[in-house]
Amino acid sequence: MESTPVNWEALDALLIDFAKSENLIEEDSSAPSPSSSSYHSRLLIRHIRRSLHTGAIDAAVHLLRLHAPSILTDHKILFRLHKQKFIELLRKGTAEDRESAIQCLRTSLAPCALDAYPEAYEEFKHVLLAFIYDKDDNTSPVANEWSERRRIDLAGYISSMLRAHLNAYDPIFSMALRYLISIHRVYCLRQGITSPISDLTERLLLEERDPPATPQDILYEVPPFDEVDIQALAHAVELTRQGAIDSLRFSKGDLFLAFQNELCRMRLDVPLLDQLVREYCVYRGIVDSASGKQQPISEPVKFNQQDPGYCSSRDCSLEIDCNAGKHSDGETSVTNAQMDGSPENNADVTSLRQVDFEVRYASELTSIHEDCSTSGSQQHEDAAALQRGRLPGNGERSKRKRWRGRYDDNSYMPNASLEEHSKQEHSISTVVSTISKEKQGSEKLSVHDVSNVEDRYEILLGVKELASRGMAAEAVQEVNAIDPNFFAHNSVLLFQLKQVEFLKLVSSGDYSAALKVACTHLGPLASSDPALLKPLKETLLALLRPNEDALGNALPLHALAASLQVAVGRRLGVEEPQLMKIMRATLYTHNEWFKLQMCKDRFEGLLRIDSLKEANTPFLAPVSISKSYADSCTNGSSQATVSSGTRTSEDGSSPTQVSSRDVICDEGAILKVMEFLALPRADAIHLLAQYNGNAETVIQQIFA
Repeated sequence: MESTPVNWEALDALLIDFAKSENLIEEDSSAPSPSSSSYHSRLLIRHIRRSLHTGAIDAAVHLLRLHAPSILTDHKILFRLHKQKFIELLRKGTAEDRESAIQCLRTSLAPCALDAYPEAYEEFKHVLLAFIYDKDDNTSPVANEWSERRRIDLAGYISSMLRAHLNAYDPIFSMALRYLISIHRVYCLRQGITSPISDLTERLLLEERDPPATPQDILYEVPPFDEVDIQALAHAVELTRQGAIDSLRFSKGDLFLAFQNELCRMRLDVPLLDQLVREYCVYRGIVDSASGKQQPISEPVKFNQQDPGYCSSRDCSLEIDCNAGKHSDGETSVTNAQMDGSPENNADVTSLRQVDFEVRYASELTSIHEDCSTSGSQQHEDAAALQRGRLPGNGERSKRKRWRGRYDDNSYMPNASLEEHSKQEHSISTVVSTISKEKQGSEKLSVHDVSNVEDRYEILLGVKELASRGMAAEAVQEVNAIDPNFFAHNSVLLFQLKQVEFLKLVSSGDYSAALKVACTHLGPLASSDPALLKPLKETLLALLRPNEDALGNALPLHALAASLQVAVGRRLGVEEPQLMKIMRATLYTHNEWFKLQMCKDRFEGLLRIDSLKEANTPFLAPVSISKSYADSCTNGSSQATVSSGTRTSEDGSSPTQVSSRDVICDEGAILKVMEFLALPRADAIHLLAQYNGNAETVIQQIFA
C-alpha cells in the first residue's frame, strides 16, 4: 500500500492540543491542574463509567445528582439505573442486601416503572424472576439480567448521554484517528488488500462501541431530515439509515453534532494511544525524552477493571528502568487471542499489552548498536560529540514540554469503588514487577547503550532543527559527519537540501555562490536521476525573481526536515514513530476512499484532516505517493457527479459496461439508488453509469 505526504507541523499542533486537553503534559514544573471544563466533564464521565462497571450504582447516581442532575429527569435512564441497582444488591447474596433489594423495588423501581416507557412495566415484572433464579444459572429466563455485560452496556449508554449533555467531546485528534482508521478498515476490506498497519489499528480501535444515545420522547416528532445528511452520516460512521435518522433526531438535526456523537461512541485503547502519542512527541522534540523517567516501573497502575479504553495511572507510559533488559519475541507479548471475554481478564491483558509495548519499544531503541552503519561505535561517539558541540538541539531542549502522563483527579471518585480499585492496583503492580524481574534476569542494558540512545535522539533533533531553519549546508555537514555514505544512498534528499542552499543564496543576492552550488551539486545529481531535471529547472527560475523571498515561497522546510530526520534515524537504527506510519497509511486510504465515492469528505474540515494533507512541495523532487485526490473529488453537496468508464477502471472497482463518454449523474438519482438499494455511494454511481443516470431504470433492473 502506498502512503501520502503528511503535514507534520499540522499533526504536531493536533497532538499538542490533544496532550493539553487530556492533561498529559506540563508547561512547567508547577504542574497546574487542568482548567478545561471539557476535561473535567470527560473525567466525570470516566468515573461514572467506572462506578457502573463495578456495580457501584449508588456512587454513579450520586455523581449524576451532583454534576448532571437533569440527566436523572429522564425516567428511562432512572429506571435502568434502579433496575441495575436491584440486580447488584441481589448479586451480593447476603440477607441484608436481599432486604435492601426488596426496599429498592418498593420505593424506587416499581414507581419508576409506571411512567418510564411503555415496555418498562413488563421489564419490571420480568426482573422479579431474579428472586427465583440463581445468578450462575446461564439457562434461566433472567440470565441476561444477571450478566455483567449489562453493566458495560449501561455504562456506555450513560456515557453517550452525558457526553452530549455536557458537550464533553474528545479532542479533535482522537476523533480524527477513529474516523481515519474506520475508513482505512472499510477501504482495505472492499479492495481486498492487506493493511500494513493492521496489527496497530486492530489493537488501537476496538470493535465494541458504546450504545447510542436516545432522544427524549418530545424529539420524536421532527421534520424530515435532508437525505444528503442521512446518507453522509450513515456511510461516514457505518450506521444503518434508521440509525443515522435516530442520531440526527438526538442532535436535533445538527449533522456535525451527530457525527461527533457517533465518533465518540467508538472505543480506543487509551493506554496504547498515549504510548503512541508520547513516542511521536519525543521523536519530534515536542516532549523531553527524559521526562518520563520520573516514575519507576514498580509503581502501582490504576486501571479500570472492565474498560480496556481507560487508564488512570500517574503515568501510563510505564518507563522501563535502564536495567530492565531486552525483550525477546514471545516472552511477554499478549495477543487478542488471549482475551477470553471476561472484563477482569480484559483489563489485565490490556495492561500487559501496555507493558509489552513499552518493553518492546525500549528494547528496540537500546539495541540500535546492532543495526547502525559499518562505521563502528567510535563514529557514533564522534557524532555525539559533534551534536553536543554544534547542533542547535541543546538550545531547543529547554523549550520541550514535560510528559505528565494520564492520571485522574480522585475528587470525583466514589468511595464505593476505591476498595476494588486498590485490589486491582496490587494485581497489575505484581504483573509488571514480575515482567521486570524476568527481564533483569536475562539481558541487561549498559549505561553506555542508554547514553547512545539519548545521543542519537539529540542528533536527530539537531539535524531536523537545522533543516527546518533552512541551514542546509550545516545539515549536510552534520549528516556527513554522522555517516559519510548517507547521501550516496539518499541522493534525492541531498538534492533537496542543495535546493534550499541554492535558494537561500539567491535570496541573499549571492548569485555566484548559488550558481556554484547548482553546478557542483544540483547539475550532477539531476544528470544521474532524470526525475530531478524538472525540479532543477524550476529551481533555476528563482534567478529571475531576485527581489522575492525564493526560499520562503518555494520550499516547505518542515516537510524536508521530517524526511531527513526519518532517513537519518533509520541509518542510526532509530525507527520512525508508529504513529507516523498510521497517519501516512490512513490518509492515503482516506484519499482513495473518496475517489471511489467520487465526492469530497464533508467532515474532513471539522476533524482537520484537510490541514494534515496540506504538504505541497513546489520545487522539491517528487516522492513515491498516490495520485492527488483532488483530481477526482467533487463537493459532497453538489447536484451532479461525473462518472466515466475510464475512471471506474482506474479506481479498481468492478468492471462495468460504460461508454467512454462521461455520464452525468444527478445527485438526487444517486441518493435515490443509495436509499432504495442500501448501497454505498460508489456502487450507486457505477450502477447509474450503466443506465445513463436513470435511477428508476436501475431500481427496476435490480428488482426485475
